[in-house]
Amino acid sequence: MRPTFITQKPPSGSSTGARPGLLRTVGGGVRRAPAREAAPSSPNELSKIDVEINTGCYGVNMADPERRKQLVRKLLKGIETGDPDAAAVVNEAKYVQHNPQTQEGSEGLAALFARLAKTNPRVNVVRAFADGDFVFAHTEYDFATRRIGFEVFRFEGDQAVEHWDNIQARRGRNPSGRSMVDGPAEPTDHAHTEANRGVVRSFAEEVLIGGQRKTMSRYFDGDALVQHSPEIEDGVAALREALGAEANGEPHGEPHGQPHGQPVLAYQRLHRVLAEGSFVLTVCEGTRGGVHSAFYDLYRLSGGAIAEHWDTVEAVAPRSEWKNENGKF
Repeated sequence: MRPTFITQKPPSGSSTGARPGLLRTVGGGVRRAPAREAAPSSPNELSKIDVEINTGCYGVNMADPERRKQLVRKLLKGIETGDPDAAAVVNEAKYVQHNPQTQEGSEGLAALFARLAKTNPRVNVVRAFADGDFVFAHTEYDFATRRIGFEVFRFEGDQAVEHWDNIQARRGRNPSGRSMVDGPAEPTDHAHTEANRGVVRSFAEEVLIGGQRKTMSRYFDGDALVQHSPEIEDGVAALREALGAEANGEPHGEPHGQPHGQPVLAYQRLHRVLAEGSFVLTVCEGTRGGVHSAFYDLYRLSGGAIAEHWDTVEAVAPRSEWKNENGKF
């Protein structure tokens, strides 16, 4: 099932600070999206993908979600290994790049991967999920700096044709001692995918965007919440406090001169909800400390309640700095 979009005009405000995204940081001015991977579940599974990519014989099962996830892992790992075959996962003739600071129409992916591999990058896909024509992955990178990201690819048949991402600097462990990427990685409860999608969609619309924090309790099991956001500790109460923080010197969000009394984190639009089983990813637009930002939030649900949360927050580059016209969202 395809995810539902909420189509609303994006805010007119611009942001400060261009984000050092994967390909921009290392190679600059490239056409395609970054690429990285976590190890396949078995050597035979990856070798099978190698054969299919090398021969072009993907077969009738390429729409299988597990196969697509492995292809995305191979694609993303190509930036580390320099493997020219990884580029075959992308249909370069159709590829639409939504990273605003990545230029389209530059060098091909195979040449790009070979060049970037010489810089000794490290790429790891921590978890990957599939939802209809979409594959979304939670990733960690080590180039000149360490970063955490979410990568979203849309497939047509056996190849990726569109890409979105959201990447931020990796932070240390949060007050509860959790990192930005640890925790469960495999989806469960596939029969409840749509129910879980509905819970998270309602939470995003009612609580994050609508600001109805008094209703938060209906989405959780008591105060239980395992938190991976780098500035927030475990528990629903801590999340409620973070969402309610205002620009008055509180630590959440670094206001950057925002007017006193304004919310530090302001979710304004929900663009996409992707889900597989117990995991649901939301893509939202808003402001952080008054700066136009993208919020990617990954939730794990258990028994119909939100049980765990990971995120990345990234400033959206001002329109004057965009290197393509496709838009961040």
